[in-house]
Amino acid sequence: MMHIILSAVQIVAVIGIISSSLYYILCIWSASVFLRKAQTSRPEPSSFPPVSILKPLKGIDPEIYESFRSHCLQDYPQYEIIFGVSDAGDPAIESVRKLQEEFPDRRIHLVVCSKILGANVKVSNLVQMLPEAGYEYLIVNDSDIRVETDYLRRVTAPLDDPRVGMVTCLYRGVSGKTLGSRLEALGISTDFCAGVLVARQIEGGIRFGLGSTLAFRRGELEKIGGFATILDYLADDYELGRRISGLGTKVELSEVVVETYLAPYRLKDFFSHQLRWARGVRDVRKAGHLGLAFTFGIAWALLAVVASAGARWSLAALVFTLLLRWAAAFAIGWRVLRDPQVPKFGWLIPLRDLFAAANWFVSLAGNTVTWRGDHFRLEHGRLTRIVS
Repeated sequence: MMHIILSAVQIVAVIGIISSSLYYILCIWSASVFLRKAQTSRPEPSSFPPVSILKPLKGIDPEIYESFRSHCLQDYPQYEIIFGVSDAGDPAIESVRKLQEEFPDRRIHLVVCSKILGANVKVSNLVQMLPEAGYEYLIVNDSDIRVETDYLRRVTAPLDDPRVGMVTCLYRGVSGKTLGSRLEALGISTDFCAGVLVARQIEGGIRFGLGSTLAFRRGELEKIGGFATILDYLADDYELGRRISGLGTKVELSEVVVETYLAPYRLKDFFSHQLRWARGVRDVRKAGHLGLAFTFGIAWALLAVVASAGARWSLAALVFTLLLRWAAAFAIGWRVLRDPQVPKFGWLIPLRDLFAAANWFVSLAGNTVTWRGDHFRLEHGRLTRIVS
């Protein structure tokens, strides 16, 4: 009986190895297609319409002032930055005040959003910040995003085409010195962004947004009912892109890559953050989340080694899987994102992937998530605050 069980486990593991290997090849191909398009069809702006940048804040992120400052150094003729906080005592306000002092000629506004309009405080802030925005072109990005000086020129250029309703960006994480932070950065550069590029390739484009950059026109926002329609959603960036795409317009993935500076996560914090992401994905893309089980190549290969008692074929499969996984990681993380941490800490990818497989398994059960210290119940994309 045990022999039959072990044989069955080996068969399942081999299926997992094959499916994962095909996925890694698809990652490499998707990276190649993205790079080829980025090199041959970079849009040049025909005009430079004024832009309102909306940045909702809560608390202090690593390197927050330098991230803010990068938005004030744009090679762009006219734009404004609107920061929003829900608490007049938020420590991020100090950085905004400092920014206003350093750049007195920039239009930098601070809005204290005194009302909590829904479970997603970030979106609640956006609803109250929008009336302060004076321009038709809007950009929403996370508080910890740092950009290059040509960022506005490049991300707004595709919006010259009326068929494009939103522009969004890939990003790389700059890790702290802890293991959890490095694993998080590797996950962003070699797994999360890989999934975005694969989705773009097999679905003929993307139909969602990424919080690193959401560039769109006010007109499209009004057509979907404004920010108020996503007040209770966890994946607000995903929802905003999905709804604008639903208008019949395209969501364009820019060739621009921005940076996010990561906190020095402990392993517990890293796992909690990843669990929130996994349950968020499970809730909005159920089939895609289940399909992730067929991408955990290293976990499947190790299972094959254990089930076969270290048979030569299983060891060969493990080596092959590791090499292919590293090749896919370098194709996305280094060639596309130019993340210097991938060659430096690439040896940690197997450990990160085993954490990801365990996290995926845990995410199948339960519907609670923790977000910036608050606890929520997640159902059909919507958040309900858990009052302790």
